[in-house]
Amino acid sequence: MNATDSPSFPQLLWTEDGIAHSARWRSESGTPPPKRVMVADDTLNADTAYRLAAEGTALLWRGDFQNARQLLQALARRVDRKPTKVKARAKPAPELSPRDAFNLHRQAQSQRARLLAMVVMPLAADYSIPLRRAPDWREACVEAYGEVALATTEHAGESMVSLRELLGLVGAHEWRKKGVEIPALGEEPDNRIHPHYGVFSPVRGEYLKLVAEATLPATGRKAHRKPFDGLVLDIGTGTGVLAAVMARRMVSPNTARIIATELDDRALACARENLTRLGCMGSGPGVDQVELVQCDLFPPLTTYGQAKLIICNPPWLPARPSTPIEHAVYDPESRMLRGFLSGLAAHLAADGEGWLILSDLAEHLGLRTRAELLAWIDAAGLKVVNRTDVRPQHPKATDASDPLFVARSAELTSLWRLSHA
Repeated sequence: MNATDSPSFPQLLWTEDGIAHSARWRSESGTPPPKRVMVADDTLNADTAYRLAAEGTALLWRGDFQNARQLLQALARRVDRKPTKVKARAKPAPELSPRDAFNLHRQAQSQRARLLAMVVMPLAADYSIPLRRAPDWREACVEAYGEVALATTEHAGESMVSLRELLGLVGAHEWRKKGVEIPALGEEPDNRIHPHYGVFSPVRGEYLKLVAEATLPATGRKAHRKPFDGLVLDIGTGTGVLAAVMARRMVSPNTARIIATELDDRALACARENLTRLGCMGSGPGVDQVELVQCDLFPPLTTYGQAKLIICNPPWLPARPSTPIEHAVYDPESRMLRGFLSGLAAHLAADGEGWLILSDLAEHLGLRTRAELLAWIDAAGLKVVNRTDVRPQHPKATDASDPLFVARSAELTSLWRLSHA
């Protein structure tokens, strides 16, 4: 069967028991519906499923739900299977450059995701899964896809989604409930950030520590004795974590304001929920410590004026994202980084500072050079006041089996303090 798009959303088309069917296709990554669909159940073995998926045939599951999960795990094992040893006389493979290794790694990730997405689950109109032993994941689906109006006719409102995506949104739902502990926010229980589905989780704690411990910009000759009372901008706030960290640092919350900007609707909702829970918003008109503004990068200068401190943690790698959540990791052509730098001087007070949080992983991967970064800073009419570095502590930094281990093991995360040149 061929898949086509309806005027409102993509459709998955398939034939079952000799009858043509269609249903809404859900894909948060924007992956088009599979062009070939085969109805499958518990009688399908993993080797056959792997062959069909590799050929581009989606498996619309009608069997036991738990068996579908086991099948997906079996497919993953086959995808990740190490290649057989080559003959001793074969020429050794040429050593890849860091950039080529990165591109090959991303290509392999994309191919893996494409194959594992071929196990497809039906969703009823209320997001229940009409399969044997299926869990109740309706709450997680509502968080990801939004509320639905229940259909009044049988089979109306049904949709299809890959099991891999379904497991991903359920995992995000659990993260949202549990939250991520942020030591820079203080002691339990008021130190957790709860990321929403599609919003990048602040799991790299080293950059949060840099922001929490950095000396605030000078406010005069005896600045260290005075409370910080300037305007703070948090550009691209995401979960709201940096705005929350800065709110904890403000000695005078009645005079120090934080404007957190964000373009993405999901991230705005996520930041609002986190900042309200942490007491930074929602305490009454005129006394909120943090204000959220939906915009691309900087808020209107005519409305908010220049800021004493402007913070930005842009995506660290100049590459094209393939899913919505990857927008927090990949920044095509360094668009956000360069946009922040080029607009910083205009929005920064004469004695203020811009804090740029950036990993140098892109440099170790050959995706960007230090000279390029310094040239962008100089062209923006800025100078580097100071830079503080810290080594990442995440597991991949010490995992020698990781394809990008050489670059990751050399990575530093830095807080660049910038001011007017």
